[in-house]
Amino acid sequence: MADGHNREHSRERQQPGLIADTAACIRFFSRLPLPRLSSADDPAAMPDFTVSARAMPLAGALIGLPAALVLLLLSLTALPALAAAGLAVVILVALTGALHEDGLADVADGFFGGTSRERRLEIMKDSRTGAFGALALALATLLKVALLAALAERLGPSGAALTLVSAEAASRALALWQWSALPAARPDGLAARFGRPGRKAATQGLLLAALCLVPAALAMPAPHLSLAVVLAALAAHGVGRLAVAKIGGATGDVLGAVQQISGLAFLAGLAMLP
Repeated sequence: MADGHNREHSRERQQPGLIADTAACIRFFSRLPLPRLSSADDPAAMPDFTVSARAMPLAGALIGLPAALVLLLLSLTALPALAAAGLAVVILVALTGALHEDGLADVADGFFGGTSRERRLEIMKDSRTGAFGALALALATLLKVALLAALAERLGPSGAALTLVSAEAASRALALWQWSALPAARPDGLAARFGRPGRKAATQGLLLAALCLVPAALAMPAPHLSLAVVLAALAAHGVGRLAVAKIGGATGDVLGAVQQISGLAFLAGLAMLP
């Protein structure tokens, strides 16, 4: 009886917690080589996103932290704001391995280059980048650099760094929301391999994102942050609706596009009001 109780207690102790879930998300969505962080954290295990995906916003904030630090430090020098923002974006892309940017490019190529659901999905699996994808990448990168530079000039170095971290957290929370809400477009896609987050995980992720935005809420005017959140949510919902219309649901590429576009909308919302 005691042995059974001990085994049960050991299993409960080994259940992945928020630290393990965050580590799993950071390893999956970035190139950061994290060591084992807790007894329940297994760096070699494939993530089970039915639960672990709740940590996506927190992982996004942590992934964005080095780029935000670069933006902060460079903004304190005489370097032009555009150059500082550009280098921060380079760091961010290097940290993620352009994972979400690749999804945006694939979605642009597939959605606007294909004439049927099957052809769009086929194009999205092609590793080559077409004209629509290249244009989407160029526009997204230019917009991100321009918006971060504008926010650095308006909010100062610390405000710009805080903005970058907030955008990374919010955009991943919205990607999690769409992942949970949309049907899978492919039976052998992301959900089939790693699990699909349920409503509980999505709710916990949104709450974590709200906590990540608390510093921004204390440092920025409420109307600016409110507009940023609303625009980002509308952008994420719009990409999700377009995905359902074009291919019948979500793929990993669609979630990458949601993250990229909602992140841009978040930054635009902060920069839009005087």
